[in-house]
Amino acid sequence: MFEKVFVVTRKTRLAELVERFNTVGQARFYIESAGGNFEEYALEDAVYRHSMEVTRRALPSDLKIQFLDRGLAPTVLFTEKDLIVTLGQDGLVANTAKYVKGQPIVAVNPDPERFDGVLLPFLPGQVGEAVGALLSDKIRIREITMAEARFQDGQVMLAFNDLFLGASSHVSARYKITLGDRSEFQSSSGVLVSTGAGSTGWISSVFNMAQGMATAMGGKAPQPVEMQWEDPRLFFVAREPFISRHSSAGVVAGFIADGQDLLLESTMPSGGCVFSDGIEADSIEFNSGAVVRVHRSAEKARLVLA
Repeated sequence: MFEKVFVVTRKTRLAELVERFNTVGQARFYIESAGGNFEEYALEDAVYRHSMEVTRRALPSDLKIQFLDRGLAPTVLFTEKDLIVTLGQDGLVANTAKYVKGQPIVAVNPDPERFDGVLLPFLPGQVGEAVGALLSDKIRIREITMAEARFQDGQVMLAFNDLFLGASSHVSARYKITLGDRSEFQSSSGVLVSTGAGSTGWISSVFNMAQGMATAMGGKAPQPVEMQWEDPRLFFVAREPFISRHSSAGVVAGFIADGQDLLLESTMPSGGCVFSDGIEADSIEFNSGAVVRVHRSAEKARLVLA
């Protein structure tokens, strides 16, 4: 069923520092000069490298194995013959799922003492067993709803956790928003759209803010949305909407039902962007003339369970 395994990795903090300062010695000098503990960086890096080697040895020898940095995932044309293994934090699963075209993902926790691993059911030494069970069709796969932002020019962006539609800097985003028969022009800090998997992530911080304000003012605090990973609905919030002669705040939060679109039309001459799962570097421009339809994606993330 599979011919190749892509092991998607991410750079450790030490690896990123070495890229920045050229050598381990210079990275050490930088950290220690700032009063930091360089040994923490070194230990984290050593544990991750060890996990990479354990994972490599645990994978079936009859499959081709390619280690792939997460930054290169958008450039790979994954096929149905590819099996995906992620080796990193939960965010690596999110940032990989949207590029692999529904191929099953075996998510591995390389450092259980550092990472809680909500999305990471396997340890490095368990990869071979998981792949073997998958090949023999004796393992469960959880299909997780993803969000989709589709532009009028055909560009598409998927999201495992959430989509952000707004401005790329700390200025107000301006756009027209439409949900069903409700439509208005808004000026806000951008629109956040969450999947069920992302409902405990970024969008939960919006509820935390609302709860804090309600408590301070003696009012009733809104309760966070509770959504399963398979929930076909999405939930959106317009962050900090401003009311003026030219902007309203009537369509600020709610569910996007399965089969329904949240429509946004940009009125920003420049600086508008759409990105997913916190990766602003991999964004699509959202400037005047851009029209985006946000809805549940037909494609799902497929996470292998222990």
